[in-house]
Amino acid sequence: MRDIVFTRRSGWIPHVIREDGELKLTLGAGADANHEPRTFTFSIGEAHLAVIREDLARHLLLWSAVLPLCDAAGTRGRFDESAAVALLDPILLSARADVDALFQRIRWDRGRLIAHGADIGLLERGQVCAAMRTATEASNGKRVQEYPADRRRAERGAVPGPLDAAILMYTGQYLHGATVPRRMPDAVDPALLPEVMCVIATAEQACAGIRIGRDPRRGKRATDKRDWDRMAATVDAAVRRAHPELVVDAVRTVSFLMCSEAADRSRSTPMEDEEAAGDRADFGGSARKTALSFTDDRGVGKKWLPDNPRTASAAFWEFVGDRSAADNEVFTIEDEERGEGIQLHFYADSIARVTTAHEGEGGSDARYRVEYSLVDGIGGYRNLVSAFVRGGCAALEQHGSWLSDAAEFERARRRRDAE
Repeated sequence: MRDIVFTRRSGWIPHVIREDGELKLTLGAGADANHEPRTFTFSIGEAHLAVIREDLARHLLLWSAVLPLCDAAGTRGRFDESAAVALLDPILLSARADVDALFQRIRWDRGRLIAHGADIGLLERGQVCAAMRTATEASNGKRVQEYPADRRRAERGAVPGPLDAAILMYTGQYLHGATVPRRMPDAVDPALLPEVMCVIATAEQACAGIRIGRDPRRGKRATDKRDWDRMAATVDAAVRRAHPELVVDAVRTVSFLMCSEAADRSRSTPMEDEEAAGDRADFGGSARKTALSFTDDRGVGKKWLPDNPRTASAAFWEFVGDRSAADNEVFTIEDEERGEGIQLHFYADSIARVTTAHEGEGGSDARYRVEYSLVDGIGGYRNLVSAFVRGGCAALEQHGSWLSDAAEFERARRRRDAE
């Protein structure tokens, strides 16, 4: 026979039952091996019940001290009922100073007390009884989540002021700095929202007209890291200049928001629109008269024909985005009719252009001229591909220095990498 003797409005706070005539405290904590809630019970006395009824703070302190015993029991282990009973008198019946001293020696669940309104500063100074003067029956899980985030910032010496905190709330990054930021005005205190929007406006003005392009070398949805870093630096400088009082975390979250939104816009832009940011005809669309072949380092190929409504550049970069991988970083564009092509070496930030120096005759093999050049990031590759699509290898002459000696080029590449 089990009867409930005392319970509080919050269903999770341990309640008192009478089982076969004996008073017991019962609480749910964790889960068993079948992922069902696990319940723990241990005996208490009438004096303990009286304090539990009248003193919410002591009731919560007892719960906080018992929870580590539940954790130790795990999914199927034995609950140390003797250890739980041993906590009753020291927590419920002892003087406040003795309770504070006890909590210096035992394990206890700090988060449980914080969720129920305990003063965090007093808790950290070891004054647990005084900290519980602000305790409430209602639990605030958000307060528990904010606590470790605040501690991490304090350890780094980056304690946010009210506006800093509001900006972090606005971007959804107050709790986790690695979370993709988004705009959440409803999360901000209405009194601080105008100041937050002023900071956001500063950032938006700073990066107006700056875009983050895609980097197909790293996959279909990857974006250009250089573009990202350039926009972040621009926003950071503008926000720091206009709002020097902001801490680093607040400034960083604003630049992260601007960059992630720009990257999302880029990912949703068709490849044709990205390639044709200027004059579409400049990028070799239907005006091109000869076909192109695309191949990767695994021998997979794709053909682009002059009647294709898509630009050759856009088709090639889509092919790269689909096929590029850590072990597939060499891509070729070949114009068989003209006898020329380019080979892109993504692993080395370099390119080779290949032209027919002498046609094969009488069954002999043709001879080719191969020249190499260094490439400056995905932007450099885009310019070279577009130039080749427009005018073949001859159009590449103005783009970089071309070396025909492979050994000399390798030395130049190593010098660049060492800088």
